[in-house]
Amino acid sequence: MCIAEKPSVAKEIAAILGANVRRNGYFEGNGYCVTWTFGHLCSLQEPNEYTEKWKQWNLSVLPMIPSKFRIKLIDDEGIRKQFAVIEELVGKAETVINCGDAGQEGELIQRWVLTKAKCSVPVKRLWISSLTEEAIKEGFNKLMDAGEFDTLYAAGSARAIGDWLLGMNATRAYTLKYGSGKNVLSIGRVQTPTLALIVDRQKAIENFKPETYWEIKTNYRGGIFSSVKGRFTTKEEAEAMIQKIAATELEITSVERKKAMEHPPKLFDLTLLQVECNKKYAFTAENTLKIIQSLYEKKLTTYPRVDTNFLPNDQYAKVPGILKGLKPYEALTAPILTGGKIRKSAKVFNDKKITDHHAIIPTGVFTYDMSPDEKRVYDLVAKRFIAVFYPDCEVANTTVMAKVGEEEFKATGKQIIDPAWRVVFGNTADKQNEENVLPVYEKGEHGPHLPEIQEKETQPPKYYTEADLLRAMETAGKQVEDEELRDLMKENGIGRPSTRAGIIETLLKRHYIRKDKKRILATPTGIELIDTIQNDLLKSAELTGQWEKKLRMIEDGKYDVTHFMEELKSMVNEIVHFVKHASAKTIAVAEEEDEQETPKEKKKRLPKAPAEPITLTCPKCGNGNIVKGKTAWGCTLYKKSCDFLIPLVIAEKKLTQKQVETLVLKKETGNLSGFKDAEGNTFSGKVKLDGDFRVTVEK
Repeated sequence: MCIAEKPSVAKEIAAILGANVRRNGYFEGNGYCVTWTFGHLCSLQEPNEYTEKWKQWNLSVLPMIPSKFRIKLIDDEGIRKQFAVIEELVGKAETVINCGDAGQEGELIQRWVLTKAKCSVPVKRLWISSLTEEAIKEGFNKLMDAGEFDTLYAAGSARAIGDWLLGMNATRAYTLKYGSGKNVLSIGRVQTPTLALIVDRQKAIENFKPETYWEIKTNYRGGIFSSVKGRFTTKEEAEAMIQKIAATELEITSVERKKAMEHPPKLFDLTLLQVECNKKYAFTAENTLKIIQSLYEKKLTTYPRVDTNFLPNDQYAKVPGILKGLKPYEALTAPILTGGKIRKSAKVFNDKKITDHHAIIPTGVFTYDMSPDEKRVYDLVAKRFIAVFYPDCEVANTTVMAKVGEEEFKATGKQIIDPAWRVVFGNTADKQNEENVLPVYEKGEHGPHLPEIQEKETQPPKYYTEADLLRAMETAGKQVEDEELRDLMKENGIGRPSTRAGIIETLLKRHYIRKDKKRILATPTGIELIDTIQNDLLKSAELTGQWEKKLRMIEDGKYDVTHFMEELKSMVNEIVHFVKHASAKTIAVAEEEDEQETPKEKKKRLPKAPAEPITLTCPKCGNGNIVKGKTAWGCTLYKKSCDFLIPLVIAEKKLTQKQVETLVLKKETGNLSGFKDAEGNTFSGKVKLDGDFRVTVEK
């Protein structure tokens, strides 16, 4: 029995295996049954399915840490129907072949289903990077033992359990402590540090105080020279220098011209493709993922959910065939195919840089059956692939030093000598580098020049765009421009390439962030939530990146999953303890509707509010809890061993539950209005507990 992740993939596999008879929920023939899931059929059980006490949202029962995690079938009629088919086929099979997506998530989906179906026969693994007929046949000729992927499953399972532990516990803790009673404050292992990145950037912009500075530039024969002194902090200093040099000729003291070679751009991983599509076409990360997934299922490009820009060495032999298949690009591929040996660069082919899969490239299969957006994305992928087989671009970097009297000046410029790979992109790639081509200067020449003072201001950081945010997630918030260094930092990134788009969409749906054209802004709710979370374990991108690294190490068999689980449990305990003992306040959740949110999604987003008030320990005796009676809030041990009471109405003002909670936890409320004295005059004041825990109002 073969089990694929989607019906469309199952159909492709069945055709190649000769299983041509269509049955209800599977294909059959030639000794094979080929069935499918449709994404996740199983999930981890909900808290209330472990124990009744976790059914109600109550701070006193946290943290929720099951002794053993269990999976369940998702409650959906279509899923139950398909699972019944899978379960029956598993019971009859001699061998099962896992044909799920070849990645961590795909492994998890299929293993959970096979576990739920009580699979006890040998399991093999189909591991392929494209859905072409050739790739599928090759994969079936090299079926692997399922045990070789145990660490991949362990990492996927640990990730799911980690998300459950942190999400369930932190969300309940923060909602119960700080929620307004009708909305859930959603906390997540990846979404919260991502939100923190946006909030921190926004605060840096809002708190930025621009500073004025002055620079001196001078024009000599069409070349712009800058004073090596850089910025002047006062205009008077700059003006003094202008007066000093204006009447003196500029003399060229050295001319240095160095040739340099620029490599073609890297092949695409998913994040880099999402960044490029956002910059070029303003596609969201989610949209780009859907498009490249569609191209993969149409057999036009390779597996998309990848985090590497490299190809394995054995892919080199397939390059001519792929290039020949790119029919619309024959004008660009012809020079490669007819120019002798095809280039093989270590910046493209490197077995050590391959994770689950290789970079996203065309398969060599081509069709014109593409939507306009699919054509745009395909064109980016195809041209990147073609460009890496072109020669490096030759440029000349020129540095000219000059002096005016005793003052030194410098001019730099770049000139493209041989565009090479740039022709693939219509000579438009990286145009920002093709700047300031300088005139030809000779050492010792001199002449008049035109100096000027330029007044400038320091600039605040820029708001995140989706492209910038994806990059920040990839590098755990570090500002990294260098491609090589960024590549090294990927293992510390937050989220995985396949999940980052979904995280951004989740933050949008929960109204923690919003979009203003290309800019991503935090909402007041998002800002207040991050301000409330004092625990760095939850909101530090760097710490979350370290957790991601450990998950990758589990996948590689270099880290024990039991250690990871113990660290997770310790982290959850620390978070819950912190929230329980923190002072309370209310975070108001944004109420605006999401136009694209269905009623079903909205219902899912807004679970039932807690049925019981937050549990408060009596401040006087420390043994009972505070409960609401008909005329007062009081200790549950009232008339037994404690006499603590807070009247419902004080000086003709009715206290809210939150005000009572603040009074109990902090021994006083904030300044409140609406009190009335004996004469009926209104006044403002604070409600306090005195040394004997009696309630007083202080004007």
